Amino acid sequence: MYKKQMGFQKIACMAALISAAVVFVYSLGILTDLYDTLYGTMRNPNDLTQTLVPGSIIYYDMQDFNRTYMHLGLGLILLAVLLFVTNTHVRRRYYVGNIVATLLFCAASAGVNLWAHAKIAAYKVQYLTTVDFEALKSYAEMWKQTYSDSTLLLDLHIPVTVLSFLAVAALVVNLIWKLNMMRSEAKLIAQGKGAAA
Repeated sequence: MYKKQMGFQKIACMAALISAAVVFVYSLGILTDLYDTLYGTMRNPNDLTQTLVPGSIIYYDMQDFNRTYMHLGLGLILLAVLLFVTNTHVRRRYYVGNIVATLLFCAASAGVNLWAHAKIAAYKVQYLTTVDFEALKSYAEMWKQTYSDSTLLLDLHIPVTVLSFLAVAALVVNLIWKLNMMRSEAKLIAQGKGAAA
């Protein structure tokens, strides 16, 4: 049983690191489509009311969120690395450091992903309801620019969030499994000592 649990804890820690890396990479690319289609329509970055496409201000509205999201993605990577620094992936018995590292990552990952989900869903609604797609299409044809009304990059936050929560679930299951096994082992040792006395 220990072999299965030890194998699972390696997978859970690796899943945490991968999910954190995916959040970070996603944060780097989330504005790509908006940049390609909307950035050029803002004729004067010092006066965002001067635009050829009403609603294109969303590109600027998302900048602070995107910067914060990227920093939080880096933070998640560091917390995932902490799992490996504390040997959470290979340790036979968990100590306070292993439990703290696991709970820190789980809380941070869940918090970041819930926050990002709420923000991105709101930005998607803003994009779909405020951008004048007819004006955007005319602009793209006139200036031979890329035209896209796709929300694919905004929608990708859903699989990113699901992946992150699967990693969190794996770490929680692993922690419960590990603590139960340690408790069982302690009972067996205590029974052995009692029988020897």
